[in-house]
Amino acid sequence: MDKETALSEVKKRLPEKRYAHTLRVMECAVELAKRYGADPAKAELASALHDIAKYFPEEEMRAIIQSRETLPDLLLDYHPSVWHAPVGAIYIKETFGLTDPDILAAITYHTTGRSGMSVLEKVVFLADYIEPGRSFPGVDEVREMAKEDLDLAVAQALANTVRFLVENYSQVYPDTLSAYNDLIQVCGVRLKEWHKRTEV
Repeated sequence: MDKETALSEVKKRLPEKRYAHTLRVMECAVELAKRYGADPAKAELASALHDIAKYFPEEEMRAIIQSRETLPDLLLDYHPSVWHAPVGAIYIKETFGLTDPDILAAITYHTTGRSGMSVLEKVVFLADYIEPGRSFPGVDEVREMAKEDLDLAVAQALANTVRFLVENYSQVYPDTLSAYNDLIQVCGVRLKEWHKRTEV
């Protein structure tokens, strides 16, 4: 599946605003891939397709989760906002025959993250978080981190996400906690140093 075909299919399924977001994520993902050693073509295709299921009806996503052994039933215990990523990966594989495991994993985990993320998964996750159209507390700091250290930026994005969910008394999907814990082991000290440096 090439980029043009992917965008054509995505455009049919997304509102104009979300399609514009997709284009920005693609551009950002390619830039990050080149900076940190992921495959730019895979980053571009994964980010082109990452939100294909974003506006699927909840009942359709629920039915897909319930009928596919590769999708955990645990998903159904969490907010539907986390469903579209793994459902989208299944849909892409079954509908378009795209079987590249790297691309499918990057799509599957672009919302939640997971422990042991590949560089490509981190790139797509981060591009979705920091693309220029995003505006929320903490995003500018993560953008600055992304210029220097991929793990640092992803860890801070996850920390922000977990904090937001906790402050709003929302559930935190287990993969998100696992991703956070995994990266904090790697770069927790660097994060503390970053904050000390930028607070001066």
